[in-house]
Amino acid sequence: WEEWGEHCVERFRGMFALLIWDKVKQHLFAARDRFGIKPLYMVANGKGVAFASEIKQLLGLSGLQGRMNLPRVYDFLSSGIADHTAETMFEEVLQLRGGECAVAKTDGKGPIEVKLRRWYAIMDPNRHLMLSESEAAEQFRALLIDAVRIHLRSDVPVGSCLSGGLDSSSIVCLMTDMLGSQNGRASVNTVSACYAEKSVDERPFMESVVRKTHASPHYIFPRAEDVFARAEKITWHQDEPFGSTSIFAQWCVFEEAKRAGVKVMLDGQGADEQLAGYHAWYWYYMSDLARRRRYAMLIRTIVERQRSHGVPWRSQLQQFAVPLLPAALQKFLRRQHQAIFRHDWLQSDAFAAMASLPGPVQRATEELDLPPVTDIATACFAFTFALNLQQLLHWEDRNSMAHSIEARVPFVDHPLVEFSLGLGNAHKMVAGDTKRVLRRAMSGILPDDVRDRRDKLGFTTPEQIWFRGPLKRQMFDGVEATLARFPGLLNAEGTRALAADMLDGRRLVDFSLWRIVNLGIWAKCFDIGL
Repeated sequence: WEEWGEHCVERFRGMFALLIWDKVKQHLFAARDRFGIKPLYMVANGKGVAFASEIKQLLGLSGLQGRMNLPRVYDFLSSGIADHTAETMFEEVLQLRGGECAVAKTDGKGPIEVKLRRWYAIMDPNRHLMLSESEAAEQFRALLIDAVRIHLRSDVPVGSCLSGGLDSSSIVCLMTDMLGSQNGRASVNTVSACYAEKSVDERPFMESVVRKTHASPHYIFPRAEDVFARAEKITWHQDEPFGSTSIFAQWCVFEEAKRAGVKVMLDGQGADEQLAGYHAWYWYYMSDLARRRRYAMLIRTIVERQRSHGVPWRSQLQQFAVPLLPAALQKFLRRQHQAIFRHDWLQSDAFAAMASLPGPVQRATEELDLPPVTDIATACFAFTFALNLQQLLHWEDRNSMAHSIEARVPFVDHPLVEFSLGLGNAHKMVAGDTKRVLRRAMSGILPDDVRDRRDKLGFTTPEQIWFRGPLKRQMFDGVEATLARFPGLLNAEGTRALAADMLDGRRLVDFSLWRIVNLGIWAKCFDIGL
């Protein structure tokens, strides 16, 4: 600070949230790391300015009441999106975005002046690196190895979350190569969530990584009966409602890591967002192939997705055909789709004005001056800086810190992020391949069955089975508790119809049901009012 002043943050690497009181200049400097790995919240009103790493620290301040920020709650309920703007779900409580800083000044007489600015400039989405496939893989591998090497610096035991997917498996394999074995014993502890339900269990891939690396595995089996037993505690630590029971499963992973005496855990967050790892993005990829009349590659993609991912060709044709229609027709079809599946549960007086506001994706990209999401490249930028990654980092930080564990995310090391976002789409999604450059970079390092897997489960729980089975009564009760807590917030008839259809098996359970239930739990934890 003495040498470089506010520009010191530009020389930092990694995660941080910091406050510096400059006694000479009589001002307070606050900054958050480039991607928002660590949290920093702020309240600024006529009584002063306050900063905190958790929202709950601010709620006792004079003049600040625990009131719901209706537009952001609507975004959460309707789209499952949070942490996409500077606003939080608490009225008046803001967060500094990743890569932002603030200076608070006062002359001791007038009001405190707070100025926000972005200290980390988001790179140009139109800048693409011109690299061959082998060159991209080689440079990506070198950057990932360096990121893992730096994230291993520690004077306490270091382990890793292991899901069996490409990202966490890559980290475990690289950690093992660097650490080797100590005194003949495994040097890397891995913690994995497993399930009896084969549809969401990834143990074969986890065990493949463990065999190759000789890691010391810890397998836990999150139980349905613990979901509601721990829901209030997890929600209290998270500060805001969360989108699915996968956050409960992650809580169990860190709980086991603490039991095992592991104080630092490396995790694979960030790769999907930078490298087009989400299968939903085939929507953009296939539309682009059709526009450019690359019909041979389009047919190959349809065939490979049907063979590897089990996606029927009819569904694929419908998926990529919609963007080719006129904009007015696209909008009409999406509205029709929403009308079929939403049961009007969000059609209430409280939310009446929300439909005319910009959607959460539009708001998120506009707030950071990002281009609209129209293809894979713009989706990677939006999901990294404004959307999905921000939620994942929020959940990871709160779940890990609740167990006094430092969670580290090597894929969010900024030299690697900048390189990944600069790669063209051909290095990310090709036919049935997602995260193409990562697969190529990890050749000879990852077990082949993990590197070549094409399915993607995500970090998930068997919600279909849990909610319709052992948790059915509690889910119904949770819906009623939310309706009773906030009469008029939701359309009660539509909400009950939605719950009944899902829990009685007339339609698939989706995350919206848990969001409704968890909203009530959040309100109870923090005594939230409308």
